Formats: sequence, C-alpha cells, structure tokens
Amino acid sequence: MFEFKLPDLGEGVAEGEVLAWHVAPGDTVTEDQVLAEVETDKAAVDVPSPVDGVVRDLHAEVGDVVQTGEVLITIDEDGDAEATGDATADAGASGGADQATDASAGGAADSEVESASARGGRVFASPSVRRLARERGVDITAVRGSGPGGRVTEGDIDAAAQSDDKSESGDESDSSDDGPTSVVSRVDDGETGDDEDDGTPVKSAVRKVGEVQAERREQTLATPATRKAARDLGVDIDAIPTDEQRDGEPYVDEAAVRAYAEAQRAAQAADAEAVSAGEGGAAAADTGVEASDGDRREPYRGIRRRIGEQMARSRREVPHATHHDVAEVSGLVAARERLEPLAEERGVRLTYTPLVLKCVAAALDRHPILNTALDTEAEEIVYRESYNVGVATATDHGLVVPVVDDVDEKGILEIAREVNDLVERARSRDIELAEMQGGTFTVTNFGAIGGEYADPIINVPETAILGIGSLEERPVAEDGGVRAKPTLPLSLAIDHRVIDGADAARFVNTLTEYLADPTRLLLE
Repeated sequence: MFEFKLPDLGEGVAEGEVLAWHVAPGDTVTEDQVLAEVETDKAAVDVPSPVDGVVRDLHAEVGDVVQTGEVLITIDEDGDAEATGDATADAGASGGADQATDASAGGAADSEVESASARGGRVFASPSVRRLARERGVDITAVRGSGPGGRVTEGDIDAAAQSDDKSESGDESDSSDDGPTSVVSRVDDGETGDDEDDGTPVKSAVRKVGEVQAERREQTLATPATRKAARDLGVDIDAIPTDEQRDGEPYVDEAAVRAYAEAQRAAQAADAEAVSAGEGGAAAADTGVEASDGDRREPYRGIRRRIGEQMARSRREVPHATHHDVAEVSGLVAARERLEPLAEERGVRLTYTPLVLKCVAAALDRHPILNTALDTEAEEIVYRESYNVGVATATDHGLVVPVVDDVDEKGILEIAREVNDLVERARSRDIELAEMQGGTFTVTNFGAIGGEYADPIINVPETAILGIGSLEERPVAEDGGVRAKPTLPLSLAIDHRVIDGADAARFVNTLTEYLADPTRLLLE
C-alpha cells in the first residue's frame, strides 16, 4: 500500500487546495498519470502518480486545503497481491528459512517505501530519469529535484552520482579541508549498528556553507525525516540545542525539532500578544466580521490568500517610496506602428509590453541598484546579474506575475511570443510555478484597465516595481506652445532601505529617454 503525501511543490509552499480529482477509488493508474489538480502559490499544479496501481482512498475532497506532507491518496501498487501469493507459495515449498528470508525482504521493501514517504512521499521524475538513476546506482528518493515543482532532472542524478563517487573514494572524510564544503546530513543505522562498526555513513549529502554564526553548529546529524520536519516547521536544524551525539557529532531527532519549533511559536505568540495589548488589546485582536442576511461569504484561501500574505509582508517589511513621472512616447508609438504588421506576418501579436520591457532592461543595465534584492539575514545587497522581468497579470483567480527571463538578451519578437504565451497560460491556470519565480524587477500595467498613477506594492525580495498608466494623448508643452501627444504615466515604487529617491529619478529619466526613442536600444 503506497500512501502518497502532498509533496513540496515549490519554495515556501506549505499547503495546496484540491481543485479537482482526475481519479476515483477503484481506478487503475499508471506512473506519471495526473491524479489531481492542486492550487498552490499562485499556480494550479497537476499532481502525477508516483507509482502504478489501483486507487484505494482519496483523503481530501475538492476544496479541501492539504498541508505539505499530509496523505493525499492511497494506492495499491500493481503486483502487490501477486508478490504476496508468490511469496507464500515459495515459503511453503522451501521451508521456514526461505519464509523468514521472504519476510525480511518484505520488511526491507516496506522500510524503503516508509523512508521515501518520510522524505516527502512523492518523487517527481520522468521514467527516463528513474531509469538513469537505476543505471547510475542513485537512490532517487534521496535526490532533491531542481526542476519545476521539485522535479528530479537528469542533471540532478548526475550530480548525485558524482557526489556518491566522491564519498566512496574517501573525499567525504576529507571534506573539512575543502573550505566551504561540509557534510550536513547522515542517516544513522541505529538498528544494525553497521554505522558504528566501520565509521561509514549510510547516506550523506553535501552543501556549500558560508561563515557560520557563533550560535549555530557547522554540522548536525539527523535522519531525512527529521530534516524534512525541520524544513516544514521553518526551523534551522543547526541551531537546535542538543547534548546527544552520534559518532562524536551532534545529533538531533524529530522530537527535539518539534519541541524547539513549539518553543519558538510560544515565544512569537507571547510577543504578538504583548504588541496587541500595547495597541489596544482586545479591540486590535478582534478581526471577525459579522454578516447580515443577504451577505455572501467565500473562503479566503488559495491564490487570494497568498496574494494577501505577500502584500502584507511587503508593506510590513519594506519602507516604500514612489516616484511619479510622465513620459512622452511618440517614438514608442511610431515604433510599434512600424513593427506591428511585420510581426503579424510572422504570426506574432505585438503589443507595447515587449517594447517597454526592452526599455526597462536597458535602463536597469544603466542603473543596477534597481535590479537588486536585500538579504537581511546576511546584511547584504544582492546585485542580480540577469534581468528577469515579471509581468503582473490580472486573472479571474487573482494577480499572478509570470517572469520573462533574460530580457536583455532576447529580441522583440521573442519577448512578444513569450509574454503572450505566459499571460494566456496564467489566465487559464496552466502556468508552471517555476515560470513565476526568479524575477528581479516587476512591471505592472494597470493603465490597460484605466488610470494614470498608482502606488504599487513591491514584489519582495525585489527592491522596485514599475507601474504604467494608460497610454493616451495629453497636453505637452513644446516650443512655447501646447500640443496633444501620446504620453505614458509612470509610478516607480522603491525599497527605500536600498534605493534612494535620486536613484529612482535617474532610472526614470533614463527609461523615458528609451521610451521616447526606442531606436536608442540599437546603441546598447
């Protein structure tokens, strides 16, 4: 029996809402067949089956919110019944010793499934990747996928195989001499004692680590299940106090992780209560809303709640400042009019957005302080090398921000195709979570709906967002007179911890130059 738990579908994703089931109890399923559609972190994600088998139970109804790590569906794996029957027959023919051997093998299989479940349940990988893992001798359940939604790629298998090769050749024992590389995970075989006999870890993984703060350990031994619990609870496993050791190294079990997380929650709750009391006590804590007859309620969850949490975090943590200006964009309008029929001949619908994105990337290149992120933990400003621009998109299910990577390296038609595709799939809920991550700067075109200026909220951890108003003819002073010319209102919100008002003004000045005459891009 395989208990499929809701896997980690993306960084920071703790839960998902079941939008639809594509199977029912009694259905036969194959590996990678879509079982359900789950909405999480601004995306509707297809959840495929990790095994072949028959659906036994669905553990959630449509509309239920399932936490990462909770059992989503139970599947009878194909061949379980036949294997049991064959084992029974073999035991009867071969005697008690063979029966004991079969039982031991069955226990090992159960342990393997249990171990995989503890590391997150589902392994996202294609059949070809699974085959490669078997050929390279890699335990795919121990590999952390780098693909969309945590999917394991061939590159992940190659990296894991190379890591295993280094471990077998003795590199692991010398890792302390390699500077920033150190062993951070090891499974201790507490039952057999094999780990103590030869000093060789059952499994290990390495990561790059920088300078470690005094209160944190450089190394902590823990099982994969314990480490998963720490990740789920948002706990730094190297900061958990412990007196227990294994092989001379600090060891932490799941009970210690949960006790530490509970202590943290209690401290945070006490702090929140103190703040609430200081700001009005019961009045501040009362957030319920009474409804009258005829009022309608709907659940505050899924994308809408995620947007709310992100916006609240941004306003709470980031000191916003907004710089407003207006660009005269006769050159932009003329450029689109010239290029639009040529784009249509190539089957591409050309809007103003690709042209604006190219101008934004060029301005960011001249003013890199706006293409940054603030790492508050390390107390460092991170200057992004790539210009990955998010395009805020209004949809029927909330605001989503698809990201166009490497805008500076792409042509206008390529950007147009990508923007059209991303926006269409975002509105149809067919966009991948990975396609909405990794942005370094965001553009939101509220002018497409109407309006001139706004106070946009920064998409943290980015440090700036550009709002664009409606492109219309407005009065422009020129040569002592007033003429009607196409103009574009701009609202640039900045993180004032990183970006000064003068930086914002210079960026907007450069941007208006490109918008007024996009042929300047040919000089870049």
